[in-house]
Parts: sequence; C-alpha cells; structure tokens
Amino acid sequence: MKKEVLTALLIGAPFTAMFAQTPFDAYSIGRNDLRGTARFMSMGGAFTALGGDLSTLNQNPGGIGVYRSSEVGGTLDINIQSANTQVGSYSNKINQTKVACNNIGYIGAIPLSSETMPYFSWGFSYGRAISFDRHYGGSLGSLGSSLTNYVADFTAFEAANGASDYAPNGLISTTPNYNPYLDSGASWMSILMYNSYGINVPSMNSTAYQGLWDYNSTIGTGWFETQEKGYVDEYAIDFGGNIMNTVYWGIGFGITDIDFKSNTLYGEILDNARVTGCDAAGNPIGYANGSADVTLENIKHIYGNGFNFKAGVIVKPVNEFRIGLAVHTPTYYNLSYEGWGRMYYDYNSTSYPGGKGLSGQKDTDYGYSDYFDWKMRTPWRLMVGAAGVIGGRGILSVDYEYRPAQSMMVKNADGYELNAVNDDIKTYYKASNIIRVGGEFRVTPQFSLRAGYVYESSPVTEEGLYGSTNNGGAEVPVVYYTSGPDDTETQPSVTMDKSTQYVSFGLGYKYKNFYADAAFVHRYNRSRYQAYTNYTENIPGEDGNVYDVWAPSARIIQNNNSIVLSIGLKF
Repeated sequence: MKKEVLTALLIGAPFTAMFAQTPFDAYSIGRNDLRGTARFMSMGGAFTALGGDLSTLNQNPGGIGVYRSSEVGGTLDINIQSANTQVGSYSNKINQTKVACNNIGYIGAIPLSSETMPYFSWGFSYGRAISFDRHYGGSLGSLGSSLTNYVADFTAFEAANGASDYAPNGLISTTPNYNPYLDSGASWMSILMYNSYGINVPSMNSTAYQGLWDYNSTIGTGWFETQEKGYVDEYAIDFGGNIMNTVYWGIGFGITDIDFKSNTLYGEILDNARVTGCDAAGNPIGYANGSADVTLENIKHIYGNGFNFKAGVIVKPVNEFRIGLAVHTPTYYNLSYEGWGRMYYDYNSTSYPGGKGLSGQKDTDYGYSDYFDWKMRTPWRLMVGAAGVIGGRGILSVDYEYRPAQSMMVKNADGYELNAVNDDIKTYYKASNIIRVGGEFRVTPQFSLRAGYVYESSPVTEEGLYGSTNNGGAEVPVVYYTSGPDDTETQPSVTMDKSTQYVSFGLGYKYKNFYADAAFVHRYNRSRYQAYTNYTENIPGEDGNVYDVWAPSARIIQNNNSIVLSIGLKF
C-alpha cells in the first residue's frame, strides 16, 4: 500500500504493529526548561560564557574552570501555574502551585601551584532539568463530527481490506478463552469503541461500522482535560581546569532519572445521535436515534533513566570579555511504558424498552495495563555565548542555543530503529533556536541586581502544529500517529507547543562567604491542543463521497511564575 493509505490510520492496523512509542511522547520527555540557581535563572540562563555558578555543571562544564574557591549551595523553586484554554469567545483557566528543589551542588577548587594550570576543579550536583507539571482543559465548543466516526471509518476500512480481526466477532470476547485485546490483531481503540457501543453495525454479519455522529441530524459539544505530572532529574559530575587564566575547560557526565505521568479526558455530548439500538429483551443491536454522552480516559506512565556527556570551554582574551562554547550529546534513555484506556458511555433513546438507557464503562484489556520497554535519543545541543564586564560593576551576557528536535530517535527494546516513528518526528518537529540575554549590576559590594530574557522558537513544523499541509492551494489533513506499539495506545489527542518566552528579575546578597539570591521568573508559552487527528475518510459516506474531517482544537496559553531562592557558601 502507499504511505498515504497507511498514514490514514490514527490508531493503526495489523501492519503497523511494528510502530513504537509515538513522536509526541518522545518530544514531551526530550524538551528542556530554564532551571537552576536563582542567579542563573534571574539572568535568563545566559551563562555559557560566564561560568562561576553551580548551574554551569548542567550547562557549560567549562564554567567550572572559573572557580578559585569551593562552593556548596541549594535552590528552592515555588512555581505558580496558570493555563487558559480558549475556543472562540470561550475561555477556561486552571491554576496550580508546585514546589521543587531546583538544584543542590558542590564544586571543589584545588590549587595546583602551576602557572600553566593554576587550578583543577571538580563538582557534582543534582538538578531538576524538566518539570512536566501542567493542567489544562475546558470546552471545545460545537462539534462538526465525532471521534467515534473516525474510529468507525478506519475499522470499516480494515475489515473491507480483509482484516478478519476487525469483523464484529473479532472485536468481542466470543468465548471464555478469547481476549480480543491479546488474541486479535485489531487496534485497541477499535475494540474499546465497539465494546462501549461508540461504533456499531446494523448486524453481526456486517462490517459497515458507523459512529455516533449522523451528519444529517446530530449536534453536540466537546470538552477535554489534560493533567501531566513528573520530572527529569539530572545528576551531574564535572571536571575542569584553568589554563593560564585564559582558557577554562570542562567535561561532564550526566545521569538522568525520568518519571512522566499523564491523565487525559476527551468527551462528547451529542443530541440526535446514531446510538446503538436495542431489541425487545434490551440487547444492543443495530441503530437508533437518541442522545449520547461519551468520555474517553487515558492513563500513561513513562519512566526510566539515561545518560549524556557535555564538554565546554570559556576563553578570556582580556579581563573584560569572555566567549564560551558548549556541546551536549543527546541523552540516551532506556524507558518503560505503562498505560490503559477507559470509555464511559451513557446512551438514551425513546426506542429503548421501558425507556431505560444504556450506560456503563469499559476498560482496555479488561483493566490490565499495556506494558513495554523502549529506547530514545533526545536532541543534541550546541551553545555559544559572549559576556562582557562594563565599568567593573556590570555584566552583560548573550547566549545562542541550537536544539534540533527533528534529530530525536526512538528504538524498540532490542535496539532496532523504528523508522516509521522517526520519519514522523521529522514531519512534526524541527530545530529550535534559543536566545538568552542576561545582565547583572553590582549596586554595592554586597548587593546586586539582575535581569534576563529568553526566547525559544517553536520546535514544531507547520504541518505538525496545525495538522494540515498545503497541496496545490488546498489544505489537506496531516495524520497524527498516536497508536504506540502493537496498536495498544488509545490516547488520540496531541498538544503542540509554539514559541516560549521567559522574563526574569533578581537580586543577590553576599556577606563574607555566605550568599543568598532570589529570582522572579515569568514563563509565557502558547500551545495548540487537538482532540484527535484530522483525516480523510476511507469509506464513502451515505452520499457516496469521502470528505476531509477536521478535529476540534483549542488554544492553550500558559503563564507560569516562579519564585526562586538560593543560598550557599564559598570557602
């Protein structure tokens, strides 16, 4: 089959069982935050050419060579989050507050009594590289179609092309020894939808599946909620030195620990829907006109560990000017996935015996979690920076970072590349360009004022961001793959990030060997949520035509404010 036909399947088919973890999960755990000490964050993280801060262990290891004394310190971050969902004139705001330890570290500087290398430094730190905490959701407004129609379309398409597991008796447990989730090749989304009556057939001998949405009569609204939790923690060990007080070098090794959890809900409330009918005994069969209230829930847990290497230098040709360069290898992860889906349903129709509705819930694999192992490589990172001393009291620093999100790669547990997913990564993602600017002014020998700004361009392509591409002047759907390996994942929604900006301010205080720093950091990010993929129908409708279907979407605006406090000793 042509790739165009293959990519018409969101949840997948038997021939896509080789597909592994989705590109959207890969991106979620491969991104980065602005995190570190209060001084580092208040100056926008523009420390590639500065060094002299515990955060450089996770950014430019060359910064460790700047040290001429030892240091120990820790950082607390209070993060106040606000996520606003906007669809047309409707908006819904969800707030939450999180507290975390951003950084704990130690750097030891050892004098060598050498003019060539006066100091050798080493250090280790714990740092929170990424926080996954975010919570957003709300109304999607009036619908023009239904997720159930999409599932019906590709289920009917598979059955029409000879996939017997997609026949009705292949999607249900016909005998005590038959579990369709494990014993058939059908996608779990097809099985879940059929068992919860989201897709129906006129008779058991038919594969003319229909969803709940009747384009001639159905009206309805949609809603969603997404809650993500977790972190990437990095444990860094760095070594560095000072060459003639001109070149500062460093190398580092990082061990990462990841824990990512998500709970997603997508619901539809429909009137004049094409619900399942019931016979005189109340057994579901055929179609009826009525109302439907359906909710798809998905639970996902990704966890594991990884490692990376870093190297960097800072060159100080004159006392007033420094330039810096740092390179990070990708982080190489060994990961595990656990997840399951659930469908809640409530159908009502005047044709039901006694007016009694049909309601309940169904779980994928009857409540058991899907589990598998996989591997991932995050993007590599390149940073360059320049910093100058102004008047002996001020510092101005500028960084540029290149982070190619399209270089992410996923493999199965045996280490074989999953080319289909990696091709999708290149379709949906691109390189992100990051500019960081930071400044510090020493008001007195004890007090300093600081400010910073960061702009991070979107790592998402136009096709990935809007789920469509221009073909000869016409917009056509771009299909999002969210099926996972063996077609067992049932989360159809995606959230794609646009640009991100940070504005930060801070102050610092020093008294002898003690220091205390504080920062306020505002993070502004825009994202686009889409409930499921846009798609082109495979099976003609009742009028004999096929159509492009555009899924409901929403605009997500996140405003996060962090209060960051650091204390430490230099000795």
